[in-house]
Amino acid sequence: MLSNGLIIAFTFGYMALLFAIAYFSEKSAGKGKSYASNPYVYSLSLAVYCTAWTFYGSVGRAATNGLEFLSIYLGPSLIAPLWWIVMRKIIRISKVQRISSIADFISSRYGKNIALGGLVTVFCLVGILPYTSIQIKAIATSFDILQYSETTPNLFQLPFYEDTAFYLALALALFTILFGTRDIEATAQHEGMVMAVAFESIFKLIAFLVGGVFVTYFVYDGFQDIFNQASIRGLDHLFILQENTGVSEWFWISILSMMAILFLPRQFQMTVIENRDEKHLDKAMWLFPLYLLLINVFVLPVALGGLIHFPGALVDADTYILALPISYEQPWIALLVYMGGFSAATSMIIVSTIALSNMVSNNLIMPLLLVNDKLKSKYQQKLGNTVIWIRRATILLIILLAYIYYKEVSSHFSIVSIGLISFVAIAQFTPAIIGGIFWKKGARIGAMSGIIAGFIIWFYTLVVPTIVTAGYLPKSLLEEGLFGIFGLRPQHLFGMEDLGYISHGLFFSLSLNLLLYVLVSLFSSQSSKEHNQAVVFVDIFKYSTTLDSSIIWKGQAYLPDLKALLFNFLGEEKAEIALGEFSKNSGKNLDNQRYADPELVNYSERLLSGIIGTASARIMVGSVVKEEEISMEEVLGILRETQELKSLNLELRQKSIALKKATNKLQSMNETLRLNDMLKDEFISTVTHEMKTPITSIRAFSEILMDEDLPEEDRKRFLDIIIQETNRMTRLIDQVLDLERFDSGRQKLNLEKVDLRILILQSTESMLQLFKERGLNFSIKLGFDQMELIVDEDRIKQVILNLLSNASKFARSKVVLNSFLENNNFIVQVLDDGKGVPEEEITFIFEKFFQARNQTSKKPIGSGLGLAISKKIVEYHGGKIRVFRENDLTCFEFNLPFQEKESEQKKIQNTYE
Repeated sequence: MLSNGLIIAFTFGYMALLFAIAYFSEKSAGKGKSYASNPYVYSLSLAVYCTAWTFYGSVGRAATNGLEFLSIYLGPSLIAPLWWIVMRKIIRISKVQRISSIADFISSRYGKNIALGGLVTVFCLVGILPYTSIQIKAIATSFDILQYSETTPNLFQLPFYEDTAFYLALALALFTILFGTRDIEATAQHEGMVMAVAFESIFKLIAFLVGGVFVTYFVYDGFQDIFNQASIRGLDHLFILQENTGVSEWFWISILSMMAILFLPRQFQMTVIENRDEKHLDKAMWLFPLYLLLINVFVLPVALGGLIHFPGALVDADTYILALPISYEQPWIALLVYMGGFSAATSMIIVSTIALSNMVSNNLIMPLLLVNDKLKSKYQQKLGNTVIWIRRATILLIILLAYIYYKEVSSHFSIVSIGLISFVAIAQFTPAIIGGIFWKKGARIGAMSGIIAGFIIWFYTLVVPTIVTAGYLPKSLLEEGLFGIFGLRPQHLFGMEDLGYISHGLFFSLSLNLLLYVLVSLFSSQSSKEHNQAVVFVDIFKYSTTLDSSIIWKGQAYLPDLKALLFNFLGEEKAEIALGEFSKNSGKNLDNQRYADPELVNYSERLLSGIIGTASARIMVGSVVKEEEISMEEVLGILRETQELKSLNLELRQKSIALKKATNKLQSMNETLRLNDMLKDEFISTVTHEMKTPITSIRAFSEILMDEDLPEEDRKRFLDIIIQETNRMTRLIDQVLDLERFDSGRQKLNLEKVDLRILILQSTESMLQLFKERGLNFSIKLGFDQMELIVDEDRIKQVILNLLSNASKFARSKVVLNSFLENNNFIVQVLDDGKGVPEEEITFIFEKFFQARNQTSKKPIGSGLGLAISKKIVEYHGGKIRVFRENDLTCFEFNLPFQEKESEQKKIQNTYE
């Protein structure tokens, strides 16, 4: 076996690694580079759900209950898609209201009630303390198994100064204090702690997978071998769903785990308080269930392998994942598994104690300190430091109390049993929270009644039996019931025998909790503050941007007193920055003001809420302002007026947007008309110039022929020039007429089946001499051998010739024609290496009258109608034409769709017309 010194060295070395990760993460965040602001880190941090209870306890539960262990992970996986509805709303509320814990959340929702926040805090402590203790138990047990053998001596009787678990607990307390209480703001995000927890999530997953692979593929010969051997030994009931398996047990445990993943203090801390962006939930909704799947792949094989190898319950089933490598003399695998379990336990302890310390300081100690005049005056000038030291002392105390509970009680129970009992305790907050964010009628009295009743039933049905087993209460209580009433037995209330003890406790506690919450809320009235908070919580997405003006407050507040209060907690520099932000966002000048308006009072209270909690912040603000009670009629009237004003503002904003759109549209139309007018002027100028030139030539050469007696050779040459200039005028006139026919819809196509290869080759043949004269390298690339298409052959040739002619004008050295088939379309591309079409001209290049501005001649070449006519021809064929830049080449591309019959092509033409 490994030496005691080596195990301790690795344990504290791992702690040192966590310190390093946390330290360098916070140092990087201080420089503006946050590693924790990442959806993958956020998703991994949520795996704090998988504690030592998962790492060890799932194997133990699988060894006794078989596949039922999956229900603990089925619930979180099923509810994960609903996070965008539930958790997103809770996150938005918490960020806007600067809520720091689950106790703060419930207290704030129900009128910022001090008593309710304190009650939730006490119940959280009672519910989570046993859970924390089993993490210490897991660390201590695994340490001792690794040190001695797969079985351990009774170490619970050791004095604390000889117990390694005690020193590990102190080290965890030190880490938590260092990286969890550095900032006075309870809502401040703990960069170092988040990165450490994310690292631990990866580490414990790897450790468990390594242990699982070793047991499954090295101790045994794969999954099939384990299942076969288990079946031979009569263990097949553990991996096969039996007909008599309790469906209700699966249902209730799945429901319980759904509530646990939402409202366990550590989950609330990581999911809500440490959330940096609501959009991170998008990734977490599928990454977190995937993590749960991976960490549970080998749970059942390990459980079966342990039962096969350790018959007769000689080894605690919770420790199979560690005991099997030890039994097969694989100390280094055992050490890795131990470190994985240590990682799973420490992440839970760190996050839970941070969350609980915030609750204790903000909802128990600070309210007591602030309502006592003597204590308040004593600590008035150092409340900020007092809050931090309260949290540090609370963290140490919680961990020490968990250690004591581990020594006195947890030693008698399995890891899973204690963990599920804690889950049921936290489930008691579900009606108050879910009802609070979706039901405006939910009242403080209803929430308090339900929570108290639920916890009483929880304590009686689930905690009392553990105390009896530990020997602190008589066993007759379990057998005969309270006051000797058989129907009041803790684990069988009213004779309920069918449910397991966890499902039984959950059913009765949660049913009574929900019933009282609904009924008492329906028959009770809300205070104005409570009603205001209910409206804000339920409709948070409506009020989140205007919260301070939406919360109703009536009274008198002196600005100097309010500033002094903020200086005391935030410090003068931070307080001035905060007030400056308020002035900037609200547009209100605070200079030389004597009184603070309600919006500033609400803003100040929210700032303090992030430090000392909503209830304590209300006490502090109330100590420096004179608040008047508002009647419910006033609240409803103000809310109604606010809503009407918002509706009016929304209507005005919509009309303003519509007017702006109409103005932009008119401006765009005006710009188009102006451009068209300018283009038409240029077109008339160009056409006039183009027609004047050949007419001048025709007249000059005609006069020479008539007046001069020329040789036959000169006469023929002059006549040839006259014919060419005449043809030039004809082409120009034909272009104008073509465009007019296309625009009026009178143009008809002569459709016939054409061989595309021949069409392209004939089109390019007439251009070869021109390319040669201009020194251009011309190439053709055909992506097909033979293909026929129904088109107007002359018109398509006209398009290709137009594109080739344009390319020859602007190309520097080469022109390329590509033709290929793609997605049932015939594609033609003409590319040249010229300057290209400027970005601002691409929109207009296919418009009539338009001529490119970057031509090299003083007067634009051509009439500016070629591309416009080409566009019309292509569109009449049901295709499209465009221009773009690719690989430093300008590419004009058009496509023509394939049609099986000429009638289909004509249908396209008729549609366009």
